[in-house]
Amino acid sequence: MRIAIIGGSLAGLFAATLLTQDGHDVIVYERSLHGLEGRGAGLLGKRETFAVLRAAGCEHVARVGVVARERIVFGDTGPTIDQKMPPQMQISWDYIYRVFRQRMANGSYLLDRKVEQLREEADRVVVRFSDGSETAADLVIGADGIASVARATVDSQAAANVYAGYVGWRGLLPERDLPGFAASDLLERFAYFRMPHSHVLGFLVPGPNGETKPGDRRYNWVWYRPAIGPTARDDVLTDREGRIHPYSLPPGAISERARERLVDDAKRLLPRSFVAAVEATRQPFVQGIFDYETERMISQRIALVGDAAFVVRPHTGMGIAKAAADAMALRKHLASAPLGEALQQYGRERRQAGGAIAASGRELGAHLV
Repeated sequence: MRIAIIGGSLAGLFAATLLTQDGHDVIVYERSLHGLEGRGAGLLGKRETFAVLRAAGCEHVARVGVVARERIVFGDTGPTIDQKMPPQMQISWDYIYRVFRQRMANGSYLLDRKVEQLREEADRVVVRFSDGSETAADLVIGADGIASVARATVDSQAAANVYAGYVGWRGLLPERDLPGFAASDLLERFAYFRMPHSHVLGFLVPGPNGETKPGDRRYNWVWYRPAIGPTARDDVLTDREGRIHPYSLPPGAISERARERLVDDAKRLLPRSFVAAVEATRQPFVQGIFDYETERMISQRIALVGDAAFVVRPHTGMGIAKAAADAMALRKHLASAPLGEALQQYGRERRQAGGAIAASGRELGAHLV
């Protein structure tokens, strides 16, 4: 089949790689001008993520990670070390993205192609771009994330994300930038501190090119904080130029004044090792936390994958794993049944799984509002 994938982040790249292996003619349309490298942070290694790496012939990526073998939990009486935590591998989003992006053939991953509308016809889907041009495909895969255009076609124009009432401030910095006392506490461990309606966590991830040697890795932290109501949310998601972003601010977009407020709050509220990590982060970024569960993952010739179908809270650690499982399930069903039947089977399987992950995320985040 001729397959158009809308969205070139990991969900789209996973699906594109697997379906190209099966002989389909696949083109990815990404709306950003320069690609997505540098926009990710660290992620926890999950079974589904390792499975898609094996399926794509990228097993080497599964070996490029940093393993935490114990947990440090900060409390009122100081830190406690939990040495019974099962080993946990942390992987670099950037490295996975780069490996899969480099596997795309010339002309099969197109930038600056913003999709405005999908139109299903009897034997094809017409994809209309913002410049007025069109293309057609036998199947469209909506991997266009939280702001999905494909979702609106499949699940009606009312398919809106619901703000959860809090945001995640995030940072990714070279481990060398941590002062000695913070490095002693945080490195080689999964670190956690909880307070009323908030918590912060951190862990090591590989360097930007997959470096895992001590000194060349990066420290990844995220601080979940309430920002209740549209006004508070918009204030957090206002960039240095005064523009309000609907979902997140990337590195470099946060004003210096907002960064200074973040550091001041850290000094007031967080253990000093986490304060050091926040203070050493020159370009923090921020992610609004939203919920969305699709009623339908498929239509006649469109399938949703990843955040286009289910926006799950990051506490589950399952965002990338869910996208990987979606891509593998879609491949499996397309290989074993005619298109219509395959999409029905895919939708039934992955809607149930997505709903379970979404419910878990809401439960884990309930104390934050």
